[in-house]
Amino acid sequence: MIPYGIQEITKADIEAVAKVLCSDFLTQGPVVPAFESAIANYTGAEYAVAVNSATSALHLACLALGLKEGDTLWTSPITFVASANCALYCGASVDFVDIDPDTFNISASALEAKLQAASARGRLPKIVIPVHMCGQSCDMKEIHRLSKEYGFRVIEDASHAVGGRYSGKAIGGCHYSDITVFSFHPVKIITTAEGGMALTNDPEIAQAMELLRSHGITRNPILMRQPDADPWYYEQIQLGYNYRMTDLQAALGLSQLKRLDAYVSRRHAIAKRYNQTLGQLPLATPWQHPDVYSSYHLYIVRLKTRAQGPQRREVFDFMRAQGVGVNVHYIPVHTQPYFRALGFSVGQFPEAESYYTEALSLPIYPSLLSEDQDHVVRSLEEVLRS
Repeated sequence: MIPYGIQEITKADIEAVAKVLCSDFLTQGPVVPAFESAIANYTGAEYAVAVNSATSALHLACLALGLKEGDTLWTSPITFVASANCALYCGASVDFVDIDPDTFNISASALEAKLQAASARGRLPKIVIPVHMCGQSCDMKEIHRLSKEYGFRVIEDASHAVGGRYSGKAIGGCHYSDITVFSFHPVKIITTAEGGMALTNDPEIAQAMELLRSHGITRNPILMRQPDADPWYYEQIQLGYNYRMTDLQAALGLSQLKRLDAYVSRRHAIAKRYNQTLGQLPLATPWQHPDVYSSYHLYIVRLKTRAQGPQRREVFDFMRAQGVGVNVHYIPVHTQPYFRALGFSVGQFPEAESYYTEALSLPIYPSLLSEDQDHVVRSLEEVLRS
């Protein structure tokens, strides 16, 4: 089976992890801060806080911005559920903004219209989480402008987008947001096996997330009530979580980071080849905004099949039978049973729902062989022309 995405682990990666296994620290040692520093340097952000998953990073980001019961967070319905769940973890409410049909990202115009209506009712969101779907940045300049006009905070869910660029700058630098979150899950651009990172330019936000990721415990004399206590002394000064990244994970991430630009470049080459070979089929290839350099975490086509032609399920089953691990990203969050129980219903976000009926993720990863990509294309041609 040719997967839609898969990690690449090299000898250098294995040696980096083995070095930590032979060291004095497996969990909280010197490698985690080294990885944080490397990601901060790459993106241009002032602070980076490594955690055990992007979901944890989203949760900490919401907490650091003070999201609580009675507040509301808005995000895209086309995302993994964690982008919405992080609000519920804080006791807040969640709502969605429909997507742009070309980029699959949150629509800035739909966001503005919803903000105008919410302002008239006095029910503006505290936080908006734009999701950089497939690795292509949202229209962050416009979202930032709206945040200043309507007074909400911004968390970029860039789980797909490490290695991408927006307006010539690395995604993650928080030029138009309070916090940016990366994922290092195995199918993402680089991996730490599991892991995530929250980046910010605000020292107070960074300090809050660092405290919350480790049980709310500190040894920092500036934060403790007994700054001159015994050397073994620590204080829990708030309720936190065990969201820490280990040195083992950070070592893998540091090793992979050396290949990040090469990985993204290779993904662009694969996407370009798809664009060239799929142009005559009844589907839409992903459109890229000229101001964006996507990391191409996913390559999603929208099937434009005729009523009498093969439908998406038939295409999916045929491709799987041919050994091609296509997938669908994502089921609109508001249609999930849990969110329907919260009051959401089908029909609320028509662009997201239309996208979902047509979307199909094709294999894209740096080690994808040309002959395997050719097999993907031939199989797709066969089923769509049948």
